Amino acid sequence: MTTQELFKPEDRKNKKRRVWLITGASKGLGYAFAKAALEAGDQVVAVARTVGKLETLKEQYQDALLFLRLDIRERESVFATVKTAAEHFGRLDIVVNNAGTMTLGMVEELNEADVRDLMETNFFGALWVSQAVFPYLREQRSGHLIQISSIGGVISGPMTGMYSASKFALEGLSEALAQEAAHFGVKLTLVEPGGYWTDLYSTMRYSQPLEAYHSLREELAQQYAENSIDSDPALAAEALMKLVDSENPPLRLILGSAILI
Repeated sequence: MTTQELFKPEDRKNKKRRVWLITGASKGLGYAFAKAALEAGDQVVAVARTVGKLETLKEQYQDALLFLRLDIRERESVFATVKTAAEHFGRLDIVVNNAGTMTLGMVEELNEADVRDLMETNFFGALWVSQAVFPYLREQRSGHLIQISSIGGVISGPMTGMYSASKFALEGLSEALAQEAAHFGVKLTLVEPGGYWTDLYSTMRYSQPLEAYHSLREELAQQYAENSIDSDPALAAEALMKLVDSENPPLRLILGSAILI
């Protein structure tokens, strides 16, 4: 199947502006997605812990952008925020579960606090958002839920074990939800980026290293240096816009020029 066939666009003429809800929207891929949606003439509910670069978009797009502060690890707050978003614009059409965090370390090195925080954000946070938005999509019998996973949700390797575990869990949950959602005319796609330079990599945490893994770390450092991160998040946003315009979006979509594991 060709890219053109896979992403056969719907006829957007004379259609209403779509309403997006994007988590982790203040930076990185989330910000790129919000910007692309606004540029396409849609309305966006941008959800994040901090405003970040969204202030610039707010000045430009005014009422088309609603910012809501949220920590997706707090389930009750997630449901309340989604309710506010749906009531503000009257509906939800596209939901992008993008918020995430990354901690790298050998499995033996990982501490409990980092492990729990990773799962609370990457898995449970995404689950709470999915649960909160689905009643609206189900009642509409339309909509598209996009789960931002990772190439690390497909394969794993040294130092990425816990991060991959959180994404593997999201993938399994989403496969089931996709089949449940299809019964109500709701679409779901797992987007698996690899090789995009975003704030996720500049803010990721590392476990306390053990000397026993020193030589392995040196080998991995050399591999990472040879596979530099050079893809622009705007390219991912462009692909996402084609994805949401397609009549029959795939369950999985791998993006990016490099695999980081």
